[in-house]
Amino acid sequence: MTHIVCVHCNAVNRIPDEQDAATGKCGKCGAALFDGQPADLPATSLERQIARSDIPVLVDVWAPWCGPCRVMGPQFAAAAERAEPAMRFVKLNSDDNQDWSARAGIRGIPTMILFAGGKEKGRVSGAMSSGDILAWARNLTGG
Repeated sequence: MTHIVCVHCNAVNRIPDEQDAATGKCGKCGAALFDGQPADLPATSLERQIARSDIPVLVDVWAPWCGPCRVMGPQFAAAAERAEPAMRFVKLNSDDNQDWSARAGIRGIPTMILFAGGKEKGRVSGAMSSGDILAWARNLTGG
């Protein structure tokens, strides 16, 4: 079984290993568990993703006023389309989640942080292409 947290309602879903998670639906709200697009989450939902998901969670910490963040946004989305459901892609607006950003030690944006098994595996700052995002994340997860 693989535990996947729904980005819509935060319910933890158990997906049998023989089932394709890409076609999975949330048992609580009925939404698709993956749609190939990063979800923009508040800090409380992000914390649940990190703590309860069995798949790696890649977080893009960004802000709407940040030029490099706006440039990287489509690249992050393209990476999500290629890598889900093996990895969850989420965005966290640092302006709306200043406490979480401060606790995480965010000093510049965009910053990506990869979590696996509830722990931070690595972080990188600066805009990247979708290929570079995937290569960096896969290097950290061994996939």
